[in-house]
Amino acid sequence: MPKQPFADFELPGSSNTIFKFSEQRGHPVVIYFYPKDNTPGCTTEGQNFRDLYPQFQKAKCTIFGVSRDSVKSHEGFKAKMQFPFELLSDAEETACKLFGVIKMKNMYGRQVRGIERSTFAFDTHGQLAREWRGVKVPGHVQEVLDFVKTLKP
Repeated sequence: MPKQPFADFELPGSSNTIFKFSEQRGHPVVIYFYPKDNTPGCTTEGQNFRDLYPQFQKAKCTIFGVSRDSVKSHEGFKAKMQFPFELLSDAEETACKLFGVIKMKNMYGRQVRGIERSTFAFDTHGQLAREWRGVKVPGHVQEVLDFVKTLKP
């Protein structure tokens, strides 16, 4: 897949941050989309990123989690799980649309619109280097870390 520059966007985040994609150049970036704060799969995925965070730091990589939850919800989730990275609120689905992660899903026998668990890795120039869609949590974060380690500074 040829590397491609990615459109700039900004989102409010935990810790009173405003994430601006264009300000992330110069180091690898991982942006992972997850359906909802404080749900089993999303909690496990976040914990896996948290537990491997020192290794991502060693690779000079920053991590951002994105869902449609509010900043307030993210603050509580981040504090409870002791996440060392910021969670971004995409209540308006700006980034969700840009990344194409909103899908129709079956929940309790009915169709609902929701975020398909997906992860995107960007190189130091802000170009999309790899994407994972329809992610299954077990082993995923290690796979992302292994890939990030291959990105040249």
